[in-house]
Amino acid sequence: MPWPQRCILSSREEFLHRLLDPHRVDSVSSLCAEFGISRKTAYKWRQRLLDEGVAGLEDRSRRPKTQKLETSADMVASIVSLRRANPRYGPKKLRALLLREHDEADVPSVKTIDRALRRCGEPRKKRRSRKQPLQKHSPSVAVEGPNDLWTIDFKGWWLTADGTRVYPLTVRDQFSRFVLAVVLLDSQSMEGVRGVLLELFRRYGIPKAIQSDNGSPFGSTASRAGFTRLSAWLVSMGVRVVFSRPGHPEDNGGHERMHLDLRYDVEDNASETIREEREAAARWVHEFNHHRPHEALGQRVPAEVYQPSVRRLLGAWRLPLYPSAWQTRSVSCPGRISVKGNHYHVSAALIGHLIGMEPLEGTRVRLWFYDYGLGELDLSIVTQKRPDRRGLGWNDPIPEVKE
Repeated sequence: MPWPQRCILSSREEFLHRLLDPHRVDSVSSLCAEFGISRKTAYKWRQRLLDEGVAGLEDRSRRPKTQKLETSADMVASIVSLRRANPRYGPKKLRALLLREHDEADVPSVKTIDRALRRCGEPRKKRRSRKQPLQKHSPSVAVEGPNDLWTIDFKGWWLTADGTRVYPLTVRDQFSRFVLAVVLLDSQSMEGVRGVLLELFRRYGIPKAIQSDNGSPFGSTASRAGFTRLSAWLVSMGVRVVFSRPGHPEDNGGHERMHLDLRYDVEDNASETIREEREAAARWVHEFNHHRPHEALGQRVPAEVYQPSVRRLLGAWRLPLYPSAWQTRSVSCPGRISVKGNHYHVSAALIGHLIGMEPLEGTRVRLWFYDYGLGELDLSIVTQKRPDRRGLGWNDPIPEVKE
């Protein structure tokens, strides 16, 4: 039981003086109740006073005299060395690295590693994260194995030491966290992204789905079904396109978190030239895939989990298979289809692709691009057939497809 909240040493002296008084009248029990302590505590301090005098009334350290599991100085040095080589690694990742070089019995626990880092002045500063409320209608894709879903995005551009602006295109496998590519492009053009994806398809196969944001060249909020020429091409290659919600980067949070690592390790240590910067990015990808343990993978590295896709690149896009009762039309420049001589605007992103027309009631039809609905169209609207002066088509307003 605790002593009263006053000078503990003086309280003990007063108690023992009264306890050892040969003329005391109070019993030991009543005296202990007055000071708020137990009989066991009273006899402990009585014995210490008799053995050591007043000096024995001081508090003693509760630290055990011996520690069977005390971390050796060499192990602490290894922990600090790993932290300084990987300043953003936490205790869990550091322990995974230690297990590669030492027996499990010799490697301390995660909490012990954390205490060792703090005592050596190597704590990791943690940013307080704000919990995001659960959002409705976020994209949902069943990810059960490698290549079920790739994520793709452009990280914000940065400058090399010589002033060259680079646009890092990053592609990542959602299941294994394997970084498929970090390519420093000189622009965000559709042609550059398509060339990178073609090379990845040849090397790793074709994924089932790819998720991106709504920015160019991946998607467009102003286009029908969000398609751009790039996303329409992906669909024609047999890839399901998944768009994050506008203004919700948390829909692709794992990819954004990977961008943070790329920023600290590559962007903040800009090289002198674009060539050296690309070499640094390649080294970072190898380190991330083959050496950096990942907590979500049981502290395994992504290369231990990822396997190439069995869906191989055939070299040409697949034609859509629409029901035989549907009519089909090819989208011509600048994004129109022609039905019985009348022109209807669909989307410039679908130029050259074949769309299906599902018949509805009356003269209405529903337009489809593979498995993606494009909205309804009323074929009773007739356009005047008057050629444009430039000979490029019809200068009358073209009816829009309704959602």
